[in-house]
Amino acid sequence: MNDIFEGLTQAARLVVTLDADLAEITLRSLQVTVTATLIASAIGLPLGAWIAVNRFRLRRIVIVVLNALMGLPPVVVGLVVYVTLSRSGPLGVLGLLFTPTAMIIAQVIIITPIIASISHQAIRELWADYHDLLISLHATRRQRIGTLLWDGRRALMTAALAGFGRAIGEVGAIMIVGGNIDHATRVLTTAIALETGKGDFGLALALGFVLIALAVAVNLALHVLSGTERGSRW
Repeated sequence: MNDIFEGLTQAARLVVTLDADLAEITLRSLQVTVTATLIASAIGLPLGAWIAVNRFRLRRIVIVVLNALMGLPPVVVGLVVYVTLSRSGPLGVLGLLFTPTAMIIAQVIIITPIIASISHQAIRELWADYHDLLISLHATRRQRIGTLLWDGRRALMTAALAGFGRAIGEVGAIMIVGGNIDHATRVLTTAIALETGKGDFGLALALGFVLIALAVAVNLALHVLSGTERGSRW
């Protein structure tokens, strides 16, 4: 209990005093996670909609695999990305290992199936309602997908937020590919792991509370900007 109280006290002190190290790793956490979420959304949202609208051979298998990939072990993803980006790997010449870019790549791989699977389920329900109308209007596949993505934007925002929440709390994969290098690839989650290993539970809890506050603030900001809090939309 004392550790929790100390963590809250340190968290408040770090935020009020605008601690430089905290600001740096917080901004880096946001940079990596937001970038990964945007890229994964750009891939996952249209992919989920395309699977919902189209009928093709092995479609059921693709859906099952997509749902299964939602549980990708982050450590395995980190290892695969590490091997791929290492000097002896196929993309080693790019020199991306132990950089924020490598962390973004790992997070994109982890959260894209989550966003795609949730968006597929949301768009599938919309497609059942819009199917006859869009077919009667002779809408092309691109027009169908665009219409469904627009009308289902609030549900799709939930899918993106689910991916964001998964990414911002990620530690295993980004620890492997980022290396937790101070002033380079250290983010909130890896800093928490480091301080816990050092036995500084107060500081680790403080960083944890800042991480929770950051995740909640981003979610609330998006809800306010999208207007989902108005009327009876909650």
